[in-house]
Amino acid sequence: MGKAPCLSDEWGSPTPPSLSLSLSLSRFCFHLLAERAPVGFPSPTKRRRRMGKKKKREIMRLDRESVIPILKHRLVAALANLIKQKADRPDFVKLCGRVEYAIRAWYNLQFEEMMYLHSLFDPVHGAMKLEQQNLTPEDVDYSEEKFLTDLLQVVEKSNFKILTDYEINVALSAQYRLNLPIKVDESKLDKKLLRRYFSKYPHDDLPLFADKYIIFRRGIGIDRRTDYFFKTKLNTILARWWRRFLKYTGIKRVFFRKSSAQSKINRGGRVQINSEAEPDSLSVERIRIENMKLSISNLLSKNTIQEPTFERIIVLYRQASDEADEDRGIYVKHFKNIPMADMEIVLPEKQIPSLTPVDWVKFVVSAVIGLVTVLTSLQMPKADIRIISGILSALVGYCVKTYFTFQKNVVAYQNLIARSVYDKQLDSGRGTLLHLCDDMIQQEVKEVIVSFFILMQKGTATRQDIDRHCEELIKKEFDVNCNFDVDDAVKKLEKLGLVVQDAEGNYSCVELKHASNIIGTTAEEVVMKAREGADIY
Repeated sequence: MGKAPCLSDEWGSPTPPSLSLSLSLSRFCFHLLAERAPVGFPSPTKRRRRMGKKKKREIMRLDRESVIPILKHRLVAALANLIKQKADRPDFVKLCGRVEYAIRAWYNLQFEEMMYLHSLFDPVHGAMKLEQQNLTPEDVDYSEEKFLTDLLQVVEKSNFKILTDYEINVALSAQYRLNLPIKVDESKLDKKLLRRYFSKYPHDDLPLFADKYIIFRRGIGIDRRTDYFFKTKLNTILARWWRRFLKYTGIKRVFFRKSSAQSKINRGGRVQINSEAEPDSLSVERIRIENMKLSISNLLSKNTIQEPTFERIIVLYRQASDEADEDRGIYVKHFKNIPMADMEIVLPEKQIPSLTPVDWVKFVVSAVIGLVTVLTSLQMPKADIRIISGILSALVGYCVKTYFTFQKNVVAYQNLIARSVYDKQLDSGRGTLLHLCDDMIQQEVKEVIVSFFILMQKGTATRQDIDRHCEELIKKEFDVNCNFDVDDAVKKLEKLGLVVQDAEGNYSCVELKHASNIIGTTAEEVVMKAREGADIY
């Protein structure tokens, strides 16, 4: 999951020639891969022929998530105002409150159990609490499995999805802010916990790194940057010239051939990049300098680039430890607004970037050239030791300068990563779990409220009709596209006793006042009356 070795010039750090060359070569390799990719990655050359003079568009299509991105209070207020009988509006608001209290009560025991189990595996104080509990190794293993099971259930109901290998490959097929190669130090990550769990409880579309860490994602956003991007434009132009040179000389056909493994990935992936978007899918466009039409005239002009983001990301992993002093801590970290091309920000146990192969090649080539020059000078009849010493000094000085310049950029890059993690991390540990629990409840409540409102307005409807009407209502009133989870909503309504189903499969809701009486007075309402000084009974 590394990247082309070049530090972004927009951050004010000097970029050595080796890094710029590496960026050009890496981008060139990506363009070649894109040119020979199957349907999932249409050839830029073919797209140029198809689109004429228009610049290439890179559209990422993803499955629309089953999440209602509207605040609950705004949703309740808007739906209440749509009720024609004004006398029924307070009853509807009261029902919405009771629905939330009831759903919170349903999950309260599960949340308490999950919080207790997390306290046993908290990276800070978990070891001490495990020692106090005096559990057997079998009990500890069972507690781990139970905690992971509860956590994955909450994550799934909060509409998070496990990030797949294909999604990561597509996300990292471009560059945005982070451009030096970042890899995970796998020796610092435990491989037993997740491997044991997923072997016992298999999941679909698990990534290759699922035995070391898991990344969950939810929500898609957009991040934009406007700047001159002079060095990026220059590197892109050089990469295009280099690509044409290899094409015309025939070197491209020798060293770059179509990969069958990549074809399998593109056929089986759920995320695709195409020049045209499907109307029924969630489509976001990635705008990069590499896809723009560049010339001398716009080399010094400002441009706006755009990168899709994952609005929420959760990372789950455990650090490696010795068997004699085993660490059972489980890390759960929560991030926000992560650009897809900068997914390295959330990786656990990141390695410090080192000299790239291009830098090593540069050192070797410089050494060979210097050695050949020295040997040639020695074979001359009158070899001047001062000239030879000057050549060697210049060679050594050049290598030292390149090395220290790279180290300086690495330090600046590490500071950039540290700032990015600080700005993007929402919470960790118990705080992340509380976020998940609240998100889960809010989504469940909103699904029940919207589906009950539709049945109030329509009278009777099939499950498919409820799904369609709910999505149309959210689009019309809030201008938001949503993949409504009708199955979960109807199941909750049935558990609450707020709907009935006839023999033909049509659903209808009970009367509004009767619905509130079915749920009954909740403990929260009793507490609120007590605070106000009213008689509870």
